[in-house]
Amino acid sequence: MREAPEMDYEVVFATLEKVCQDNISVFCGPSRLPHGTAVERLVTCVKQIQEHGRALEPVVTSFTAVYHHYDFDAQTPGNGYRTLVKVLEACLLHIIHKARYIASSYSNPFFRVDHNTSEMEAYCSALCQLRALLHLAQQLINDNDCGQLYSLQDKDLSRSFVQEYSSMHKACFYGRCLGFQYSPSIRPFLQTVVISMVSYGETYGKQQSGLGEVFFILFRMLSKVTFPSSEWAFLPLTIFKISICPPLGTAALSLLTSGKYVIDPELRGAEFERITQNLDMQFWKSFWNLTESGLLTGFNRIASKQVQVNFTMTVPPVTLRLPLASDPRLSVTVSPPIAHWGPGPVHMRLISYELREGQDSEELLVLSRAKPPPISTHLPWVQKQPRSPWLLIHFHGGGFVAQTSKSHENYLRSWSKELNVPVLSVDYSLSPEAPFPRALEECFYAYCWALNNCHLLGSTAERVCLAGDSAGGNLCITVSMKAISTGIRIPDGIMAAYPATLLTTDASPSRLLTLIDPLLPLGVLTKCINAYAGIDYQTVQPAMGSSTLSTLSRDTAMLLSDLTQGASNWIQSFLDPRRTSGRSLSRSSSQRQTETHMSNQASVPNSGAQLCYPQGFEPLRSESLAMVNPTSCPVIKNPFVSPLLAPNSMLKGLPPVHIVASALDALLDDSVMFAKKLRDMGQPVSLTVAKDLPHGFLSLYQLSKETDVAAEVCVARIREVFEQENPPHDLVEET
Repeated sequence: MREAPEMDYEVVFATLEKVCQDNISVFCGPSRLPHGTAVERLVTCVKQIQEHGRALEPVVTSFTAVYHHYDFDAQTPGNGYRTLVKVLEACLLHIIHKARYIASSYSNPFFRVDHNTSEMEAYCSALCQLRALLHLAQQLINDNDCGQLYSLQDKDLSRSFVQEYSSMHKACFYGRCLGFQYSPSIRPFLQTVVISMVSYGETYGKQQSGLGEVFFILFRMLSKVTFPSSEWAFLPLTIFKISICPPLGTAALSLLTSGKYVIDPELRGAEFERITQNLDMQFWKSFWNLTESGLLTGFNRIASKQVQVNFTMTVPPVTLRLPLASDPRLSVTVSPPIAHWGPGPVHMRLISYELREGQDSEELLVLSRAKPPPISTHLPWVQKQPRSPWLLIHFHGGGFVAQTSKSHENYLRSWSKELNVPVLSVDYSLSPEAPFPRALEECFYAYCWALNNCHLLGSTAERVCLAGDSAGGNLCITVSMKAISTGIRIPDGIMAAYPATLLTTDASPSRLLTLIDPLLPLGVLTKCINAYAGIDYQTVQPAMGSSTLSTLSRDTAMLLSDLTQGASNWIQSFLDPRRTSGRSLSRSSSQRQTETHMSNQASVPNSGAQLCYPQGFEPLRSESLAMVNPTSCPVIKNPFVSPLLAPNSMLKGLPPVHIVASALDALLDDSVMFAKKLRDMGQPVSLTVAKDLPHGFLSLYQLSKETDVAAEVCVARIREVFEQENPPHDLVEET
């Protein structure tokens, strides 16, 4: 993807200095301005920004002089060091824009001094934390070999980074500054996700108490009512479903609490920090799996491409026999998945834009989990097409712990149409219930089954491509490694979008972004890694609020009293933001941030002792430490878990690997280092770095122009696999 011209950072810092000085001159001038306290806060904040800018200019200069050494190649600029500088640039440009507005509009009678002061304080806090991240990245450059992005040998350094993350203040990045580093078209979506997450987190675990019981009682009351129109007859059943379904019940309850997080960005940031640090894996599985709910998938299917074949199936665990790639006259046995609980079936989804031969066969339909399967054979105008020479096998993302193919249908339907190919997506078992190697075994078995039964899938499998995102990208690579070690036909190519190739907490510049990433914080990343590795980890359960209705037998008067009081408190939360939190908010959040900044050094005695900052500087600290448990289990170093750590002998013979990464992804360095490793081995590999997009951009398909362009790159890479002249398995057969 085309790289924008590099910013002249000398001009940026000079402009920052000028606008800061202009603001100080305006508010410290001879004329007496109103809003004295707010003006004092603003002047203090601008002076702090000025100090940060002066300190950061030489740091940025040092990075721009060397960060090209860490790129994949000259045509593909992208690595964690570049990204940190780009994020800093975005923050500085926001500050410059806001400072210019303040200097030109302060005399306007409609100028909101408190609001604009809070905005500047939030970005001042963000700038302080980014300054800390750049100093940490400097230490990485000094301690690692040139071109090496990961601190693979210095475990003490990686451990120190995790400890530093645990104590650093993060809430500023999830409040007023949320998503400033991303494309503007993505920011509203991120705000929706964060508000939904904190609202969901507040009501998590309460669906069986309080308002959850209210929904059930309302069902009982409404079920006895005769509705004047049949259009409203669905209401009692809908409420009943909400009351008995934990994810939907919690989601419904979260609607009642989301308003305060819209009004108070500081409260939203603080609550998001608490949730990402302390809630357990079950919360994240529950929240991420909301994309599987009938309502969301219904809207998704309406908006996505219509296909003639789309059904799930269950493949029984039977032993398979496949020909050896080196000598097709010989065969090898492939056993069904057995890890942890013995042989079990594998679930898959078949998607095809057109109905093809074999897809309506009894042999395939008997495997369908829907009776009858949703297939368009009954439509008279549907004509059966011949089998495609291509087959796309897909492994979904979700951190190994959440989602199924249903969450990824939107872009899979589009791929099936654009590539004119049947898509087989594997619904592998999820962690922590099914840790490594269960998912790998199921995906490998599904790949082998597809090779043997491609005629049922509407394909002749002359070309087979593996595609996946995030955790699915990891599985694409490791399934191919397993095919090599087993001796069977390898796929003709891999398209891995932002893959996780190193499932450790080793420090790297891009992983410093977990401090500010709303979609992939370090606390959540480590929980996913630990779950996949099968490691027991301690969790902090959310405090269970006392139930307003302990039993369904409470009389009607008590119910109405509780409902009235709850509604009153809810409405009041919109009118008075200071009452939106269970804890005291007697001071404004922006004031607390300023006071924290001023007293920072005195309040944190040794939290950053192991990592050196310039004299007189310390990052802002969180009021409570994050519970981040670095992964230390030997399983994570298994080459089939972390392919970046695999010896060259295990990677030799991989098919062409096409990696599509995101510049603002905490896993960017995974992609860059793995691509460089394959290139240095002489393996065919390509790397494309999408700009201004977060991790998981495929799930944001059709949300913005930028995500659509990145998705088109993924399609183009898959097409390259299908249209290549000499696929790897043909070369093996010729030799």
